[in-house]
Amino acid sequence: MNETYLTVVGNVATRVEYRTTASGVPVARFRLASSVRRFDSQERSWSDVGTSFYTVWARRSLAENVASSVTVGEPVIVTGQFRLRESDRDGRHYVSAELSAYSVGHDLSRGTSAFVRVSPARRVLVESGHGDGGPEALPGAPEPAGAVAEGKLPGQSAEP
Repeated sequence: MNETYLTVVGNVATRVEYRTTASGVPVARFRLASSVRRFDSQERSWSDVGTSFYTVWARRSLAENVASSVTVGEPVIVTGQFRLRESDRDGRHYVSAELSAYSVGHDLSRGTSAFVRVSPARRVLVESGHGDGGPEALPGAPEPAGAVAEGKLPGQSAEP
């Protein structure tokens, strides 16, 4: 009940790793880098003071959407449950910061984004195997990240 929730603004530091668990739950993982910037009045310039790294975990439909929307270097905002994990490996003690995300989005103060709604009906069609193939066979279905070709934004159809 007394969980810690955080909102972290930063850049995607690693590619999104997507997999499905043995019980069929989609899971996505990536590292988020959040840098503190300060203005140095003597140098009259901005500089990075330090960078914190977070492992972000997304599950279910959020995992699917993150895997098809987020790529390395993009500015994002992540809100989720915060945990510190401790482990010992090779005689060394490690502490890692993790966010179990319940919301991930592009930081629109640093760029633009095109939103494509994924309807539950289309997701059921794709998962059940109905249709002509994968998600690309459905009109308006999201395309994999980085699939911008011939000036077409992800999710746009060829027709006007």
